[in-house]
Amino acid sequence: MTTATAPRTQAPDTIRAGGILVLLVGPFLAGLDFFIVNVALPTIRRDLGASPAALGLVVAGYGTGYAVLLVLGGRLGDEYGRRRLFVVGLAAFTVTSLAAGLAPTTGVLLAARIMQGASAALMVPQTLATFRAVMTGTARGRAVALYTAAGGVSSIVGQLLGGLLVSTLSWRAVFLVNVPVGLVALLFVRRAVPRSRSAVRVGADVRGTVAFAVALGALLVALAEGPASGWPWWTWIALGVSFVAGVALVRWSVVAPRRGVSPFLPVDLIRGATSMRRGLPTLVVFFVLFGTFMFAFSIVAQDGLRLGPLAAGVAISPVMIAYVVSSARVPALLARSGRAVLVGGLVVEAAGLALVLAVLAWGWQTLVAIDPSGVRPGQVVLLVVLGVGLALVGCGQALGVGCLFRSVLSEVPEASAGVGGGVLVSAQQTAIALGVAGLGSCFSAVAGGGGVQTGAVVIGVVLVVGTAALVPQALRLPAP
Repeated sequence: MTTATAPRTQAPDTIRAGGILVLLVGPFLAGLDFFIVNVALPTIRRDLGASPAALGLVVAGYGTGYAVLLVLGGRLGDEYGRRRLFVVGLAAFTVTSLAAGLAPTTGVLLAARIMQGASAALMVPQTLATFRAVMTGTARGRAVALYTAAGGVSSIVGQLLGGLLVSTLSWRAVFLVNVPVGLVALLFVRRAVPRSRSAVRVGADVRGTVAFAVALGALLVALAEGPASGWPWWTWIALGVSFVAGVALVRWSVVAPRRGVSPFLPVDLIRGATSMRRGLPTLVVFFVLFGTFMFAFSIVAQDGLRLGPLAAGVAISPVMIAYVVSSARVPALLARSGRAVLVGGLVVEAAGLALVLAVLAWGWQTLVAIDPSGVRPGQVVLLVVLGVGLALVGCGQALGVGCLFRSVLSEVPEASAGVGGGVLVSAQQTAIALGVAGLGSCFSAVAGGGGVQTGAVVIGVVLVVGTAALVPQALRLPAP
């Protein structure tokens, strides 16, 4: 499709509190569905007989659908109307949540999860775009702050609500809970949310989107199944398909602007902005490690330490609470210390991961033997150290994310801010999916052969070393 300029009707500069609340349902549900499923993974495996690789794909499939269609979803909203695309995305998310909750097999669940991610990609970009289109000044600032907070709150609610639902009802409830929320939001969206669309018509790069989907999908399947199945011939074919599709994506993205197409992968923007050229690889590794940690911790807590789903949700809560609390301090810290915030965040996170690793390596049997009816003093000390380690991980994550996002976008021209932001979030979601499918699959393979503790220690070492190794690269990034 070509890029052309045409006058468009803009929405009035007004939106009531009810409209803001309805729009926030989008990012809240999208974030909730990433975190809530982690607690349910062991139960899903037992109920559906899913393999460890399939479990990884259930998590990674959601991130894949989200990453592939995120940029396209934003452009479709600009083109055909943001409220319209929000309704389409929310309706599809509600239906696919129902399908996931009723899935009779792992294959059906995986397909529903991919479609959930794709639906979220149509829905989420419209929230921030609508705020920017129909609000100004302080009101818009407050709405954007609420948008940011929705993601943090969803992480806490996801872990705790997921554990509660799995413990009291079923793993299916973690998906079915989206249905009533989505239906209620759909009832009010047309009355509460004004229409808006872009004043400039920007075409969607369908060819680039398809190439990216093929490249990422083939890579994820190969990484998820390879370690567990001994890398059979078809996994190597999948890797080859991924490579060819990736090369085709890059080549097309170079020539697309000459043909009047705004490419899915803005090669010229990435080349021209040092912050993106250096920052995106750092961001990808950062979120690969985060996705791996979240996936592995759920398996370790339930299959290794024998915690129930609710207890596992509570166990990971120090990470989420520390993340939300620390995120509020990031702007002030950045104003004072700049790039040092990222370096400090990586050091803090590496220290937290090292504490967690030490507890799992040397206190495993003590943790397994804990009886909630009578915890001994030595066990209390171990739990406190573990809690401190998890809180440090959450704090380091908040500092790292807050600084990385700003640093990567720091040299992107204002006119390309939307495109740069879309690339950044797509890279983030892709990295999380790769972490779960790749390192998560390696963790499952090691745990299956040598026990959960062995898998936890091995993946813990990888996470500590990987996080620490990002420090030199962080020093080369532009100041946020």
